[in-house]
Amino acid sequence: QDTSTDLYPPVGRNKPHVDLGTLMRVTTRPRKVLKTTNAYFYWVTREQGSFDWFKGVMNEIADMDQRNIIEMHNYLTSVYEEGDARSALITMLQALNHAKNGVDVVSGTKVRTHFARPNWKKVLAKIASKHPYAKIGVFYCGAPVLAQELAKLCHEFNGKCTTKFEFHKEYF
Repeated sequence: QDTSTDLYPPVGRNKPHVDLGTLMRVTTRPRKVLKTTNAYFYWVTREQGSFDWFKGVMNEIADMDQRNIIEMHNYLTSVYEEGDARSALITMLQALNHAKNGVDVVSGTKVRTHFARPNWKKVLAKIASKHPYAKIGVFYCGAPVLAQELAKLCHEFNGKCTTKFEFHKEYF
């Protein structure tokens, strides 16, 4: 019995374009259904203008997410460090504008922008506490230094809590 998973064998004069036997075996295998209960999206950038090209997508997601499955966070790292008086003033003005108009001053979207870098340890701890015994995929695209930090944190959390984080580095 052929156990090939090649659904498209070479096309020849007497060869079918799709191997139906293989197709039936592949589609009738029992599959583990993964139910996504939440998605946490963190966009971290130095430049405020970087939010512009993604603005439409963020607003569309915010509008479509009626069940509050997706939680989005924007981080602008070029603004003063967290706890700085200037950063606190910007944060306060931004919060007032967001409450009044429903739009973030920095990103121009419905997603509020945080200033400084995310505290990834706190982020993962919060997710772990909300999802005990869950398997969480952490997908990252960016600088290798942060990839190493996130991979290390995922490994640390896996050793000390019931939530299991799987780190995936994306390359573009």
